Amino acid sequence: MASIASKLGLLAVGLMLSGCMQTTYQAAPETSLKPSDKAQLAKARYAKVSVPEPFRRAIVDYHRKESPGTIVVDSDNHYLYLVQDGGKAIRYGVTVGEEALAFSGIARVGNMAEWPKWTPTADIHKRIEGLPASVPGGIDNPLGARALYLYQGSRDTLFRIHGTNQPEYIGASISSGCIRMTNEDVIDLYSRVKVGTIVVVLDPKQGDSPHNSKMALGFGGGTAVQ
Repeated sequence: MASIASKLGLLAVGLMLSGCMQTTYQAAPETSLKPSDKAQLAKARYAKVSVPEPFRRAIVDYHRKESPGTIVVDSDNHYLYLVQDGGKAIRYGVTVGEEALAFSGIARVGNMAEWPKWTPTADIHKRIEGLPASVPGGIDNPLGARALYLYQGSRDTLFRIHGTNQPEYIGASISSGCIRMTNEDVIDLYSRVKVGTIVVVLDPKQGDSPHNSKMALGFGGGTAVQ
């Protein structure tokens, strides 16, 4: 009898652990979208590809000590976290800059814009010839649906968290240093933060491996986004 009870106990523990490892990914809620957002997204000419499951929006356990409301970017593993109460975070997949172009450090959201215009910097003009002086806001704009402008003190770092018209690159390191999200995800993030929000971009090689993750305990160990 003891042997049977022991086996049943092990089976119960196994089922509990397997349940903890399940993640339910969920798209950003429709309630985040304004009528103008729906109108713009309906005109999208880029391929509406599915983001690979590991980079879809989810609620995950969060081990770090940043205060709720803080944005944390793990560039190594292409994740952006919005820290929540109770040891949780909303995790989004992102595109980040190539190593030589990437930003790291602590900043704050110094400005926010919906469907922002894009004004390429002098460095971008040097690297990419033929760009216009500016591009008006809209679905074809590289900044996408929203932009969070990162400042250090009163200085604009020129780095942004913004949308993208290239969702196929979520999970890659190919941008000019900015942090890109799908338009739907950046609209959701934008609705949850404000000017003054602290943004922590971890230094290279300081992120948590998604295969042995401390930041999202147990890779895929989250719950459904509400």
